[in-house]
Amino acid sequence: MAKVILINSFEVPQAKEDECPAFWERAAEYMRRQPGFVSTKLHRAVISGAGFHFVNVAEWESPEHFQKAVEKEEFNDLVAPYMNVFPHYPGLYEVIRT
Repeated sequence: MAKVILINSFEVPQAKEDECPAFWERAAEYMRRQPGFVSTKLHRAVISGAGFHFVNVAEWESPEHFQKAVEKEEFNDLVAPYMNVFPHYPGLYEVIRT
């Protein structure tokens, strides 16, 4: 299978907007050490009213690599304190047009 794209949209309360990039940095550092990781970028909405203020887009070698990375206890310990603070909606996608 070709590389896959993770698109993970975050609901971030306005009072917590400064915390989300710091949380993302910690999670990204963990992911960069995982087999199959290719790249990641955090995006911030530039207009008011966007459905999600922050969106992470990452590339992985395969769905299996991503799944193994998020199943590790180290990852779960890292993200557990933020699960309710920053509800998120991850999904893996394949590129079908460019």
